[in-house]
Amino acid sequence: MNVHIPELSLVVLIGPSGSGKTTFARRHFKPTEVLSSDTYRGFVSDDENNQEATKDAFETLRYVAAKRLARGLLTVVDATNVQPESRKAFVELAREYHVLPVALVLDVPERTCIERNQQRPDRAASFRFVRNQVSQLHRSMRGLEREGFRHLHVLKPDAIENVVLERKPLWCNLKHERGPFDIIGDIHGCREELEALLTRLGYAVQPRADGTPGFDVRPPEGRKAVFLGDLVDRGPDIPGVLRLVMDMVEAGTALCVPGNHEMKLLRKLRGGKVNVSHGMAQTLEQLEKEPPEFHQRVAKFIDDLVSHYVLDDGRLVVAHAGMKESMQGRGSGRVRAFALYGETTGETDEYGFPVRFNWAAEYRGRASVVYGHQAVLEAEWVNNTLCVDTGCVYGGQLTALRYPERELVSVPAQRVYCEAVKPLGAPALSGLSAQQQADDVLDLEDVRGKRVISTRLAANVTLREENTTAALEAMSRFAIDPRWLLYLPPTMSPSETSDQPGFLEHPQEAFDYYRKEGVAQVVCEEKHMGSRAVVVLARDAEAARRRFGVTSGETGVCYTRTGRRFFTDETLEAAFLARVRSALNASGFWEELKTDWACLDCELMPWSLKAQELLRDPYAAVGAASRAALTDVVAVLGQATARGLPLGELSTRFTDKATQVQRYVEAYRRYCWPVTSLDDVRLAPFHLLATEGATHVDKDHVWHMETLGRVCRADPSFLVATPYRVVSLEDAEAVAGGVRWWEELTARGGEGMVVKPLGFAVRGRRGVVQPAIKSRGPEYLRIIYGPEYTAPANLDRLRQRGLSTKRSLALREFALGVEGLERFTKKESLRRVHECVFGVLALESEPVDPRL
Repeated sequence: MNVHIPELSLVVLIGPSGSGKTTFARRHFKPTEVLSSDTYRGFVSDDENNQEATKDAFETLRYVAAKRLARGLLTVVDATNVQPESRKAFVELAREYHVLPVALVLDVPERTCIERNQQRPDRAASFRFVRNQVSQLHRSMRGLEREGFRHLHVLKPDAIENVVLERKPLWCNLKHERGPFDIIGDIHGCREELEALLTRLGYAVQPRADGTPGFDVRPPEGRKAVFLGDLVDRGPDIPGVLRLVMDMVEAGTALCVPGNHEMKLLRKLRGGKVNVSHGMAQTLEQLEKEPPEFHQRVAKFIDDLVSHYVLDDGRLVVAHAGMKESMQGRGSGRVRAFALYGETTGETDEYGFPVRFNWAAEYRGRASVVYGHQAVLEAEWVNNTLCVDTGCVYGGQLTALRYPERELVSVPAQRVYCEAVKPLGAPALSGLSAQQQADDVLDLEDVRGKRVISTRLAANVTLREENTTAALEAMSRFAIDPRWLLYLPPTMSPSETSDQPGFLEHPQEAFDYYRKEGVAQVVCEEKHMGSRAVVVLARDAEAARRRFGVTSGETGVCYTRTGRRFFTDETLEAAFLARVRSALNASGFWEELKTDWACLDCELMPWSLKAQELLRDPYAAVGAASRAALTDVVAVLGQATARGLPLGELSTRFTDKATQVQRYVEAYRRYCWPVTSLDDVRLAPFHLLATEGATHVDKDHVWHMETLGRVCRADPSFLVATPYRVVSLEDAEAVAGGVRWWEELTARGGEGMVVKPLGFAVRGRRGVVQPAIKSRGPEYLRIIYGPEYTAPANLDRLRQRGLSTKRSLALREFALGVEGLERFTKKESLRRVHECVFGVLALESEPVDPRL
């Protein structure tokens, strides 16, 4: 005996004690799928037979069942469930999560149940107790369907032993259909436009060769059309549209979901009483000319339509009016109602139409949802959802989405067939797109608590709750307008500790790291003596509004690596951005990259522009105090030596201290100069991170250097082109040349250099390699580790530093940064972009030695 159960359902086992429910469950279901009341009594009381714990046990069981159903997992309840009130809670749970309740009744003779109980010393159920359960079962069996169990299977002893349970996919589950698809919005009887659209999409549409009414349609290789319902009403050729769509569905070249207009027509065709409005009069008038068998065919076609489909391994959902994430791939009356009508408030607007909840504005699902139902002027993505009903019957367009290409294809209506009572779509708010309007308010739930962010480069990045709390504090108090906040640069790891005498860091270790990872060439870039800055700049105010949703008149921003505005003086910032824009204009940047905005990763100098307090407090204070004290000490020791006192190495040691302090002061002073105007500021861009439609992580670093070098040459007194060298790691002389260049840079007081693989994002033997490794010179490290860090004892101690945490952090932040940029260039929601930026800031609160 084969018994079919839905693949996603809540299976309620029903039978008296001793009927074999637990044995049956073990035989047919996975251990994780079965929730046993006895087991949960044990969980809450350490005694599976403790009937006093029943209430707590079932509360816990229902909680776990709810979590499983929310995740779309089949769940089995192993309990007697012979009383209607026991089953009621599970039917309600199934309805809440839009799954089908299934009753599997084990109808075993009373005597068998009693004998089995007598054989179990741990379960000495009385004769009367079992008899009552059997009686309750038989009394309630006739009412199980009325309770809500549409799937009901009563198994007698022979069937229990021989039954084969088969899990049947829901009708809406077409995950194995991976496309490509052409998803077409509401047609409303516009047959000529439908044929024109199919032709543009590459479908060959011909009348049937045998001369009978209908169509032969040959799709492009491998493609399939998907119709989103509302085929009927209002338009000029409703029977023609029905024939075309039905013929394609029957031939296997199309899928179709029902619209609310089809369901209304079905009720009419079956003799139901309906209100002939919203264009139904045209449908009935046109169908009157068709034979009865066509009416029957249409009725059967509509009746067979499935509320929605889940396609492409769950990455795509199609439904007439949309589908919330919690309903996708599920079956219930509420799911079907949402697919047909959406969700309304119960109110009507000034045009007499229901006021609908904007479910798309709150959508957070992984699947792309494509729908129609509510005509809009233009199809726009909002939170990974797209309405492709562009009002063809009202004189608009008939639109299709090519999936997975995400390309929109439209044909204009030949004329206005029906005057729209309600204007198509809502008026744009200050010219903003639908996505930008939905992004107007960010949701705290999208960033708080422990989070796992999926990235292309590093799979999943986990953020701990304490780190997201710290990031939330910083972001809410100090960060710039999040609409500008596309990217935060990652931290950078230093090279491995050098064992060369007198050095803590040396470029040879960076070269060795990349060689071991299989990297053939690296780029060495001079490390500027400034602060990391990100510049996001639009070509003009219109570009800022169109691409960033900024309507305040701002055309760009310069911010720090923690998302804070770099300039507190708005006038200075405006002049700064204007000068960068002027260089982009003069160099032909906008035309070359075919963009009207850019995101640049830069170094802003001098360092003191941002770190004035850092210089004044820990650095300058140490230098001043040390010089004042040591000057007197060295003078006194000199006098004592002149008098012949036996000081040993004391005088030499303090003289060396004074020398080290002087070098310390000279080191940090190189990073400072007074800034009285923009003429005292320098900007060194070294990464062109993103422009319209592109993140430039697919370009090597030489491309970045050359592209930005052309911009810098347009204003060389303000923009600094970063000096660089390409080093082949298999060429010993080239490597030696790279080391010599580092020695030259640091000898003249430079900070050092950054070593990067030639490619932007390179995979090595163990995954993505470090995007950059800094090798800092000995005098710069004096600022970081203190004036006397080069003393042998201090160097030996510092060489014990560990880099694993820093390097792990750098890779995770790099992956999040690239992910955020890619999401922005794909025009995903600000929430999705902000998630990655916020993630970088959260990781920055992880405990890492700040000197690394």
